[in-house]
Amino acid sequence: MRGFTIWITGLSGSGKTTIANKLSEYFAKEKIKHEVLDGDYLRDNVAQDLGHSEKEREMLRKRIVFVSKLLLKHDIPCILPGVYSTKAIRSYARSELKNFVEVYLKCPYEVCEQRDPKGHYKKVREGTLKDFVGFDMPYEEPENPEVVLETDKLNPEECVNKIIEKVKSLEHLD
Repeated sequence: MRGFTIWITGLSGSGKTTIANKLSEYFAKEKIKHEVLDGDYLRDNVAQDLGHSEKEREMLRKRIVFVSKLLLKHDIPCILPGVYSTKAIRSYARSELKNFVEVYLKCPYEVCEQRDPKGHYKKVREGTLKDFVGFDMPYEEPENPEVVLETDKLNPEECVNKIIEKVKSLEHLD
């Protein structure tokens, strides 16, 4: 098996972490070494010096790409859930990471706001959270992702199955 990247993008509340964790469970069950590089986890552990300005977000994304590149060099698949809101960062990641599979979790803003797993939408509405992607910062929808999943219509298991099907069809998994 060769290393590959599953780059999961979407609004906050679209299901990125849930689906990444379900993918991780699948890989563990299949005894496939892999890493989940969640943006929030990395921010808390290797990017504590960064805030949330667009420049700092870009620096975090580049660090995530760098760590992924190191793992891919050793054929360790990487699952990268994060908002990744700009076409530029997704293009950069695609150019830097081998066997790139972009997964766009397409979910209406209203549904993401209803889910609000981290309470961000509530804080945005209260005016205590600024620079929130999808509200006062744009989210640029991916133009040509390998997989588009409407997470308001599919459950996490269905999403994982579709991702695995795609990864297999690209011959990244046996």
